[in-house]
Amino acid sequence: MIRTLSYAALSGTLLLSVNASAKDTTTQQYIDTLTELGYPAPKGNELVHIPPTMEDLESAKLHPELKRVIRRGYDLFTNTQQLRGENVFNNMNCSSCHLGEGRMPFSAPVWPAAVTLPNFRGKNDHVNNLEERIAGCFTYSMNGKPPEYGSDNMLAISAYHQWLAKGVAMYPEQPIYGRGFPAPDRPEELSYARGEAAFEEKCSVCHGNYGEGLRVGSETVFPATWGDMSNNWGAGIVRIFTAAGFIKNNMPLGQPNSLSDQESWDIAYYMSNQERPQDPRYTGDVAETLKNTEARFHKHSMYGQTRETDGHVLGDHRNTGEKPFLKPDSIRSRTFE
Repeated sequence: MIRTLSYAALSGTLLLSVNASAKDTTTQQYIDTLTELGYPAPKGNELVHIPPTMEDLESAKLHPELKRVIRRGYDLFTNTQQLRGENVFNNMNCSSCHLGEGRMPFSAPVWPAAVTLPNFRGKNDHVNNLEERIAGCFTYSMNGKPPEYGSDNMLAISAYHQWLAKGVAMYPEQPIYGRGFPAPDRPEELSYARGEAAFEEKCSVCHGNYGEGLRVGSETVFPATWGDMSNNWGAGIVRIFTAAGFIKNNMPLGQPNSLSDQESWDIAYYMSNQERPQDPRYTGDVAETLKNTEARFHKHSMYGQTRETDGHVLGDHRNTGEKPFLKPDSIRSRTFE
């Protein structure tokens, strides 16, 4: 119970708006709570930022219209399903992966994107800005179509990212504490059977026996972990090390770091061996698509690989889930030549 309450304090509204050194009392309390939950303490040169809350927004000295836009971004981030059928074609919200309203450390908090972009990204081999990074999440994690660049919704989501980064300098030279889904060291062997058993024991109560998740009406309570209503084969979390990092640091919900490293990797391996909608970069041939994407992305996933249990080649299909297209036209190469 203590672990759950501490986790709720970190991911909810009990965080204060501070960006200070570890000697600061509030920041030290924040770090102490994280270390009690099993997270590593920050190294001496790491940047520790406690993102502001929506409560902080009310007292901030910002224009009322900007506040309204940030609130809209928060609403879209935490309930992205309201864009279902237009921009989202599965059961995911932004906050399904970026827990704690996108503020939770070790759950890929989103504020670092606001201060490190534009920057080069290996996945698409060119410089990306913040809107393009968000567009990638819609394309792959939401199995969808991004809001138009410069649109009201894209502006609102971008503004929310930047609000969470309030007080952090652009292009910080220090490493960012709690960024991403840092994975534990990979064990020597990964087991599908062990992963399946661990998923059934530790994960299925929320995510279902078949990875289908849980919806109540139009609300996603727990997201699908594979299948048509989950992210597609191009999403970051299909990489085994990314899934292992997310699971280790965040699952079961409210009990971070309660699974062993082996369990986290085995569950990630099991999940990564399940089917999902096609990668939007699909050329019509899974082997060719793998060849085109392996070096920059799929070398860490099971895409195009043969599943050990039944000989099925993962990703060898044309299924796009609920989405009536393969690739949104906004996903394209960029060049300044």
